Amino acid sequence: MLISKVFKFDSAHKLPYQSGKCSKLHGHTWKLVVTLEGEVKKEGIVIDFKELKEIVNQRVIDKIDHEYLNYIMENPTCENLLLWIEQQLADVSGLKRLRLYESDASFCEIEL
Repeated sequence: MLISKVFKFDSAHKLPYQSGKCSKLHGHTWKLVVTLEGEVKKEGIVIDFKELKEIVNQRVIDKIDHEYLNYIMENPTCENLLLWIEQQLADVSGLKRLRLYESDASFCEIEL
């Protein structure tokens, strides 16, 4: 069974190795989709969504929401940010997929 939870956060960045608008300071409302895979337990769930929310908020969202991402990493592209998120959640049991939307039409994804 696959289950997913969506998280939204706002943060600013600039991309030092890009030319054009993205090389200047700007912000996004990001959307992170965390997907877990596991067996449905006797309680009828894979994991309590509240528990998943607490884990992701503590390890990821609380660290990057309303932050300047260049303080966290040198080149905070969508891809690099997702790799950082993967590191924060690496030991979460059943972690299957991470998808990070920079905008409604642009995202990157990691299948684990």
